[in-house]
Amino acid sequence: MNQSPKNIDEYIASFPADVQVILEKIRLTIRKAAPDAQEIISYKMPTFTIHGIVLVHFAAFKKHIGLFPPVRGDAKLEKATAIYAGEKGNLRFPLDQPIPYGLIRRLVIFRAKRNLLKTRASTKR
Repeated sequence: MNQSPKNIDEYIASFPADVQVILEKIRLTIRKAAPDAQEIISYKMPTFTIHGIVLVHFAAFKKHIGLFPPVRGDAKLEKATAIYAGEKGNLRFPLDQPIPYGLIRRLVIFRAKRNLLKTRASTKR
């Protein structure tokens, strides 16, 4: 996609049907794990935020789905995601393998809790 999509629906619609199904399921997984998150487009990617803080970005590529930012701060989660970590720590889920939606859910819940703590800490200042 050369130009930035206006919304996540437009982003997803720009991919082949089989990839659209995966992207929609990732979107739904994130939505269920963080029902208060807002959907936006950032860096030309579907992004979910809570109180203006990025929760997670995801994007489709030729051979994988990327999930950003890297996992940090939870040893169990870091270990569980290690097989998907790219060179910068961002996650890569190959399109020719099952997508670990349960793992995505765990990651989103973890990041939502961290974002809530950040929000509370900044309001106490």
